[in-house]
Formats: sequence, C-alpha cells, structure tokens
Amino acid sequence: MDMKKVTAAIMYKDGKVFIARRGPAEKLAGYWEFPGGKVEDGETSEECLKREIFEEFGVEVEIGAFYCDSNYHYGHGSIKLLCYHTEHISGAFQPTVHDQIKWADIFELKKFEFAPADVPVVEKIICEHELFK
Repeated sequence: MDMKKVTAAIMYKDGKVFIARRGPAEKLAGYWEFPGGKVEDGETSEECLKREIFEEFGVEVEIGAFYCDSNYHYGHGSIKLLCYHTEHISGAFQPTVHDQIKWADIFELKKFEFAPADVPVVEKIICEHELFK
C-alpha cells in the first residue's frame, strides 16, 4: 500500500494554535486537525500546504520551517503527515471543508478529539510548551 504525503499547518497567534474540525462530508468527519492536504504530483510539500490553506480557508500563508512528521495507517490508506510552521499573511478565514475553526489554547488541545495522525503532533506541541511554562 502506498503511503500518501499529506501536509499540515502549525499556525500560532497570541499563544494559541489554529485547529479545524473536519466537516460532515469529509473522511474523518468530526475530528479536529491541523489543516492541510494531499501533496499532488509535481508539487513540493510547501507548495501543497500554501495551496490547501488557500482552498480550505481563503487565506494567504507563508510556509516556514519543517516542524515534524507523523505516519499513520488508516483503514482507507496510509499517510505521512508533514507539518510545517505556517504564518497567516492575509485574508479572513472562511472554512470550506471544515465545520469549525478555532485558535486553541495549547494546554487545552487534549480536550479536542484529533484525527489519529495528528495526535503525536498535539503531544509534541504540548510537550515543547510545557518546557517554557
């Protein structure tokens, strides 16, 4: 089974991190995630993430440094989640495939039910911020 590359944005603002809940028509509906999407043929991970965030929220972002990755094997296929620090540049967030978006307090992330591939990323973010409390 091929492992699909999927990107995710790690976006911070005022000590909070951006998360989005997958809408009812989506795979993994109702789960929270760090938004992004599948890397298309001929596209870099950074190009994919910039495109996906614009398609899903109508905002411009700048893709920064690679943050971490997470491999997960779902029933419908395996993914390698590639997470990048991402900065919101312009535009108002207008979700198209998510039914909720939120700037979440880092220490409240465990209250949300994240997609399984995102769980290790949540744990890494919390762990790193615990060091600087």
